[in-house]
Amino acid sequence: MDASILVVGSQQFLGIFLDQIRTITFGTVEASSNLDDVLSVVQAKQPAILIVQATQPGSLELCHQIKEQLHLGWIYCIFVNDKSETPCDGIVSDLRREWAVRADALEGGADAYLELTSASTGDPVTALAEYRLLKAQLQAGFRSVQFYQKLQQTNDLLSTMALADPLTELSNRRAMEWELPRQIQNARTHSSTVSVIMLDVDYFKAVNDNHGHQVGDRVLQLLAGRLKNNLRLQDTLFRYGGEEFLILLNQTNAWEAQVVAQRLRRIICDHLFRVDGKLALEVTISLGLASLNGSDDSKGESLVRRSDYNLRLAKSSGRNQVFCDGNKI
Repeated sequence: MDASILVVGSQQFLGIFLDQIRTITFGTVEASSNLDDVLSVVQAKQPAILIVQATQPGSLELCHQIKEQLHLGWIYCIFVNDKSETPCDGIVSDLRREWAVRADALEGGADAYLELTSASTGDPVTALAEYRLLKAQLQAGFRSVQFYQKLQQTNDLLSTMALADPLTELSNRRAMEWELPRQIQNARTHSSTVSVIMLDVDYFKAVNDNHGHQVGDRVLQLLAGRLKNNLRLQDTLFRYGGEEFLILLNQTNAWEAQVVAQRLRRIICDHLFRVDGKLALEVTISLGLASLNGSDDSKGESLVRRSDYNLRLAKSSGRNQVFCDGNKI
């Protein structure tokens, strides 16, 4: 999206207004006299402003088609009725019909409707007034587009924040619930598989009780970093909630997932967590894993449920261990 303008109309219309528009804006100004091709041009180039000759047949349909599409609806559409041309349906001479055309254009999605007559009158005062009006309308159009851009950036930021865990800077459970179905569909389409590891920090409540929640938060941050730095490129780590994390292992069967889980368990328990210059803690994790099978649902709820069941077994059977299919690995 940039400060570009696409002008659509007859050759006579373009001859009158193109140069005038180019003196107003520093952006790119392009033109088309073929209404049939305009929609594809708009989809490809996405101009900030679309100026359409109001009396050209099909102009209302064009505007309506553009405004119907979510990814194009932000384009600022200006209808211009040039009274120097006789419209094909002969409606400009009747003031009431003029109002009807204006209403149709605005109801169809046009953002503005201008009547320009200076080309036929030759009156310099009128010409200057209409030049100022056209310039002001283009400026209003660019402001509207800029507002949309800022709003879109804000929405993108909010979407990112909604899918991210602020403490660990990992993707959160909501992001996992969006990503897992995609990976399952992809695995089934390509006759591949997906595995899930759920892990939990052992005796985490004791860390909070003995050292405070700030230390507990720091342990979670260090744990997230250590896990993330030791995953493969195709693996994705999520903070599932509290001290629980979930790892999505793409193109990974149960045996390979067991190898990954054991490696991560050792990486965590074999090295102290240095919270600060004075405090270093021993941390262990329990892990449960499951691999996709034919009976799992498309959302992955049953897959996550089985990995969570194995995690509970790992914790209830002594912690600092890996369980799969109800058995210790």
